[in-house]
Amino acid sequence: MSEGVCAIEIKSGYGLALEHERKQLCVARRLAKAHGVTVRTTFLGAHALPTEYVGRSSDYIDLVCNEMLPALAAEGLVDAVDVFCERIAFSLEETEQVFKAARTLGLPVKLHAEQLSDMGGATLAARYGALSCDHIEHLSQAGIEAMREAGTVAVLLPGAFYTLRDTQLPPIAALRAAGVPMAVSTDHNPGTSPALSLLLMVNMACTLFRLTVPEAIDGVTVHAARALGLQDTHGTLAVGRPANFVLWDLQDAAELAYWFGQRPVKAVVRQGRIAAGVGS
Repeated sequence: MSEGVCAIEIKSGYGLALEHERKQLCVARRLAKAHGVTVRTTFLGAHALPTEYVGRSSDYIDLVCNEMLPALAAEGLVDAVDVFCERIAFSLEETEQVFKAARTLGLPVKLHAEQLSDMGGATLAARYGALSCDHIEHLSQAGIEAMREAGTVAVLLPGAFYTLRDTQLPPIAALRAAGVPMAVSTDHNPGTSPALSLLLMVNMACTLFRLTVPEAIDGVTVHAARALGLQDTHGTLAVGRPANFVLWDLQDAAELAYWFGQRPVKAVVRQGRIAAGVGS
């Protein structure tokens, strides 16, 4: 918030049991009320396989689809549904099972896709009209085309790329050529991206991924809003939209991508009012 962030996504997926997933999503809802920031909650029950389900991943996916997701959705705690589709996590078939359950409940989906290998997850996600595919370092041309046709946003996560010392860059040039919108996020998590600075991610997106400054700024505004399903109310300044914006003490917009460790926020306006305790 001290860097002007007005909307965030909070994922569950660190409890892997109904009571713990519920607790995480409830906390996310409380944070929104306590801090006046827009919070989108994403149920990521299919994040990893609990130890008690080793060798029985299908049983755990049944639990996610038939018990956890319906219960949490009925409590109004879920804005979107995510899956970690990867060889160390869940298969395409298991991912599609979760997507079908989400569709039955009228919930949009997104996907941890092609982070460590090309599983074809992006193509599957696009077939279900996914809001976003996140990571996508190993994204194929077929996946890019499917995302373009579906309007699915590619979410770049340079913090995880950096922390894992990855060498496989996302296919930025191909995404750019296809016109796939690219968002940028911190992917703040205790395992692979202990990042709290969105401005640092803007810098990394430019230095590590070779985004242009306008692309990086669009990545944390208009395209980020679209990745959260908030494109009608967030991400741009326009007549009739809520007045959520940040005033920066800068000479040029490129400084947002240049400096790191500096927070030149003058003021943050949310719903037309200056947010207390942020900036001057």
